[in-house]
Amino acid sequence: MIKLGKKTNISLVQQKNISEEKNQQKNRKTISSAFRPQVVDAKVYKVKSAFVKNSVFITLSYVDTDNGRKPIEIFINSKDLNRAPEYVVLTRLISAIFRRATDPMFILEELHGIHDPNGGSFKGGKYYHSFYAEVAETIEQFFYDVGIIDKDKNLKNDSSDFKAGENDINVNNSLDETINPPISDVINAKFKLCPDCSSKSLKTENGCDMCVECGYSKCDK
Repeated sequence: MIKLGKKTNISLVQQKNISEEKNQQKNRKTISSAFRPQVVDAKVYKVKSAFVKNSVFITLSYVDTDNGRKPIEIFINSKDLNRAPEYVVLTRLISAIFRRATDPMFILEELHGIHDPNGGSFKGGKYYHSFYAEVAETIEQFFYDVGIIDKDKNLKNDSSDFKAGENDINVNNSLDETINPPISDVINAKFKLCPDCSSKSLKTENGCDMCVECGYSKCDK
């Protein structure tokens, strides 16, 4: 009788362990999948950047959940094999943030905050500090295109801000500024972008470039 009791207790413990392991595996699958179905909708964007040699194709996919539309993953592809590991890291990190974070908007600010050591670049009337800022701009455009960010709300906010300050505009002052621009604008027009700190504070004197912000200097031989 005692031996049978020991065997039954051992079998019960084993059954409990097996059931707990199955439950843990189910929970891991649900967490890792993060509502990722077999087929998802996606958009592909072609990015021509001054920071990389070849064009970059960015694929962004999304899913519809009970809480609204949500980004699920990103893929970054290019012919440039030298930067392939960098693109893989970006793909894995941003996709993990899309799936795990409740509000992935913070990744845009983080990517915009990365500065290229060789300086920034202008494209389409905008200044980008690095290639990562262009990736952030593409992600933000994707959010607008699929409805993750409501464009109408932002337009209303912009229009309300414009109306709030519309009465403060003086026609005579605006005409004077167009004819005689402020001294600060005239001074800033003489400065160029610094390749070190990416600020418009590089001036040329006696054949030498010198940044008044970070102290960068370079003289032509």
